[in-house]
Amino acid sequence: MADEHQFIEDGLQKSQIDEFFAEELGRAGYGGMDVAKTPMGTQIVLKAEKPGMVIGKGGKNIRKITRQLEEKFNLDDPQIDVQEVDEPDLNARIVADRLANALERGWYFRKAGHTTIDRIMDSGALGAEIVLSGKVTGARSRVEKFNRGYIKHNGEPAQEVVDEGQGVAVMKLGTIGVTVKIIPPGAELPDDFTIAEDADIEAVEQDLAEPEEGVEGLLEEPEEADVEDSETDEVSETDAEPEDVIDEEVVEEVIEETDEEPVATGDVDDDEDVEDIEEELDALDEEVEAEAADLVAEMEDDEEEEDN
Repeated sequence: MADEHQFIEDGLQKSQIDEFFAEELGRAGYGGMDVAKTPMGTQIVLKAEKPGMVIGKGGKNIRKITRQLEEKFNLDDPQIDVQEVDEPDLNARIVADRLANALERGWYFRKAGHTTIDRIMDSGALGAEIVLSGKVTGARSRVEKFNRGYIKHNGEPAQEVVDEGQGVAVMKLGTIGVTVKIIPPGAELPDDFTIAEDADIEAVEQDLAEPEEGVEGLLEEPEEADVEDSETDEVSETDAEPEDVIDEEVVEEVIEETDEEPVATGDVDDDEDVEDIEEELDALDEEVEAEAADLVAEMEDDEEEEDN
């Protein structure tokens, strides 16, 4: 058989044994069990509120349970060790069975829930939660919760630290599921911390070699940067000015040597363009006048021919 199937078989067998003990030892205050397989056989540790009822008169009941385990679950030489629960109010399995019995006897669910959770907290628990689900008071099923203290719902602490137990109350309207979660006193949670009173604290020495700059010093730095930027701008402007001055002096010297006024090439080109346009316009006017004269002469000739 593969390892995965073996784990499943072991878990199923353990849950079946747990249900068997809950049915047989319900009146004795069954509080859970641990199963460990050893070379000598199967070691079972039972937790009960009343160990005397589990053992029976002269060990009669415990021998009967051992024989049934061998027949039903094929356990090799089961050895049962019965331990008494020191504080039944801190065992979630026993508390869930008690609350279920109280509901079956007719206790009002709210009174039973508050009374049970108060007893748990009075026993020194760090936190507790009771959940009742089912037809609590009417035809509709609902969920009622009672909380006290600090409780973990997920993560490793919820599996390792929190003690959880379930019970079932059979009522006339239907069944009511009872779930109890308890964090026992002295449980170590990952978010716990302690304050050391006599701890040796090393003194922290500050390095005063470089004095810290104040606010005024930080404000002055941008001003110095602005001054440097302005100086660089002025230097660049002065570097560009001498070239312009040299160009103007060269032009003046050339003018003095030639003693002639500079002629703007752009103006000359403009005058020539204007003269060309005027000549074209005059030529067009002459052509138009000639055509008009020809038309008038033709019209006169036509009129004379009509008169004749």
